[in-house]
Amino acid sequence: MEFKDYYQILNVKPDASSKTIKAAYRKLAHTYHPDMNSDKGAEAKFKEVAEAYQVLKNADTRAEFDELRLYGSHQSKQGFKPPPGWQASHRSEFKDGAQYSGDFSDFFNSIFGGKGETFNQENSHHSRPVRGQDIEIELPVFLEETQKQTEKKVEFRIPADDFSHTAVLKKNLKVKLPKGVIDGERIRLKGQGCSGYNGGQAGDLYLHIRIAHHPLFDVFGHNLTITVPLAPWEAALGTKIMIPTLDGKINLSIPPDTQSGDKLRVKGKGLKSKTATGNLIAIIKVVMPTKTSEKGKLLWQELSTNETFNPRKEWSML
Repeated sequence: MEFKDYYQILNVKPDASSKTIKAAYRKLAHTYHPDMNSDKGAEAKFKEVAEAYQVLKNADTRAEFDELRLYGSHQSKQGFKPPPGWQASHRSEFKDGAQYSGDFSDFFNSIFGGKGETFNQENSHHSRPVRGQDIEIELPVFLEETQKQTEKKVEFRIPADDFSHTAVLKKNLKVKLPKGVIDGERIRLKGQGCSGYNGGQAGDLYLHIRIAHHPLFDVFGHNLTITVPLAPWEAALGTKIMIPTLDGKINLSIPPDTQSGDKLRVKGKGLKSKTATGNLIAIIKVVMPTKTSEKGKLLWQELSTNETFNPRKEWSML
């Protein structure tokens, strides 16, 4: 039986800290993971790295390996045999989330897999298929993109998982979003989450739709609102103006004597979904000029002389 020096496999010193060992494992696992490296021998190296970390990450099994390593220094590495009575004194049962894999070496199975029922594939829950973990991320979407089927590039990370011996992985997907997605909607992508274990299904990826803030429109369900600035004379006399919508510009008629805060409804120009079409609500805001010309001041003076309008009429009742 060949002796496995797990410190050499992870390229760390025998006195390395647990943090250093974990970092070395994740780096090597990412390098040799079959999803990241198609080179011949990468998968075997990945399993060897996973095996080394399986032993060294646990204080008890690491202590036992240190004993074996010292004992093995006086033997041939290729013809290694554990000390007499080793199995009888073996204490490690790989509890607290540790796993056994049939893909590990004869050295591992002989030294750390000899606890009978602990690793019996019919009795151990680790031999059953285990479904991978789901991943949930937020996906920002522009308002304009909700009005048609849109293809979005999604970048996310699959977290490190000691259970399936995987390091952090980056994934890129192109996702087709259906027309009419709304803020808070949850979209499931089957099998795009963490990998399963022992033949178990992969987890799913869930996209939480978050509608990005728009500089002109606010969203209220399927309705949109837009603030429409008007000059005082436009509000007083009425006019027709061009206003933007998600489908392009349209004409909006402003009736005479429109007040600041009035709401005008434009039917069918809100958000469109599979089941409903919202409206666009134009909220009027009367805006004064920042600077008035001399002629303008004369006109305002004439208006104030001829009009009896009192904006504070309600105060007279106090």
